[in-house]
Amino acid sequence: MKRNGLRQLEAALWELPVSYKKGMQVPVNIVATERLLGGMDDAVFDQISNVASLPGILRQAWCMPDGHKGYGFPIGGVAAFDAEEGIISPGGIGYDINCGMRLVTSSLTWEELRPNLRKIVDRLYSRIPTGVGGEGALNLSDSEFSDLCHQGARWCLRKGYATQEDLARTEEEGCMDDADISAVSREARDRGRTQVGTLGSGNHYLEIQVAKPENLRDIDVAAVFGIERPNQVMVMFHCGSRGFGHQIASDYLKRFTKIGHAEYGISVNDRELACAPFAAPEGQAYYRAMCCAANMAFANRQIILHLLREVFSEVLGKDPAELGLRQVYDVTHNTAREETHLVDGVRKRVLVHRKGATRALPPGSGDLPAEYRKTGQPVIIGGSMETGSWLLTGVYGGSRSFFSTAHGSGRVMGRRQAKKQFSIDEIEKRLEQEDIYIRTASRGVLAEEAGGAYKDIDEVVRATEAAGLSAPVAKLVPVGNIKG
Repeated sequence: MKRNGLRQLEAALWELPVSYKKGMQVPVNIVATERLLGGMDDAVFDQISNVASLPGILRQAWCMPDGHKGYGFPIGGVAAFDAEEGIISPGGIGYDINCGMRLVTSSLTWEELRPNLRKIVDRLYSRIPTGVGGEGALNLSDSEFSDLCHQGARWCLRKGYATQEDLARTEEEGCMDDADISAVSREARDRGRTQVGTLGSGNHYLEIQVAKPENLRDIDVAAVFGIERPNQVMVMFHCGSRGFGHQIASDYLKRFTKIGHAEYGISVNDRELACAPFAAPEGQAYYRAMCCAANMAFANRQIILHLLREVFSEVLGKDPAELGLRQVYDVTHNTAREETHLVDGVRKRVLVHRKGATRALPPGSGDLPAEYRKTGQPVIIGGSMETGSWLLTGVYGGSRSFFSTAHGSGRVMGRRQAKKQFSIDEIEKRLEQEDIYIRTASRGVLAEEAGGAYKDIDEVVRATEAAGLSAPVAKLVPVGNIKG
């Protein structure tokens, strides 16, 4: 569909009016510079306008600057629905439920770590399972996995894999309380219980990074977030609920496809937007199952942090506390969450779907740990293995997007096209020239994950800043990476 009616509201904010497509209930806001907007394929506009047609949607549907085609919702899509009259849609959350980012600081500088970088990357690669499938370090019984799904990172704390500070610096303190394993199929449980502590494949990674002084945009906020030394070493990793979340999404998409129209009279423009009323028994069942997957993902990232601390300690011969391996924050970018927002001047309970979008709370939010209430929430935006990533913070202007911002670079081409277009040998040569050491389960992943397969991460960050959704704190450049 052509972009008829698209109009610019601000420097990096565009609107598709309700007249764009028949059935739209609300307008669409697209966050993008002109360059990013020009690179978005028409499927993004088609998908986000379909989202704007769903029952119970409030205010606007949003597409972030990293937006690209997804399943049902575009990746980068944000939509809030009335908690009593609106819907819940697995396509608005994604198959990898609670795919998210975790950032860890250290007291090390790049100069101090450099002699041991390869040894640490090799040890991490051997200790943390990567690639498709892959079984984790934990061999959990069905009852243990059930406990983990109900307790999330709290289960890790009880088992000695987490600190209280880790939980405080995790969204929801690492546990969504509405989890109910009885809403999860046996097939999903069997897929999930062997995958806790695994990184996965595709764009999932663990990366050692450096915060160079010239890349600090806000020195004071960076210090609050733990970046206090020139060329300080950081570690970022990106993964989610693995096959567990995928199976839950598949199960409920099939179920909603059958019942959505037949039982509730819900009509959607795209069958990938199959949904159910959030307040209905089926909607509540999916939400409880989704919370289980979210908790598994929180625990998954917590176990990886535990393994990371072990590896650094073993290689460097120091306690993790001596090495300053403290979690900065853990953010999720594939969930639906009940929140309270101001809608038409009234505080209202809403269900916010964020798919490939990150929550970004402003200063003063009571949902943040005390040390971050003056700065706003740390926001972690992952880039490619060649380009670096960003640490941002939430701002007051984010209220209009339900305190949401971008989650990463966003792809500009599919994996198959990237494998055809990019030479693995040339990528390896570039990585070596840039002094980036990488270990991967498959050389083909290097082409799939080439920097050129993604949007310009700096441009994405500029767009979110210009739209007033988040503020840049520091760019982090890669020096070591493990990928699935």
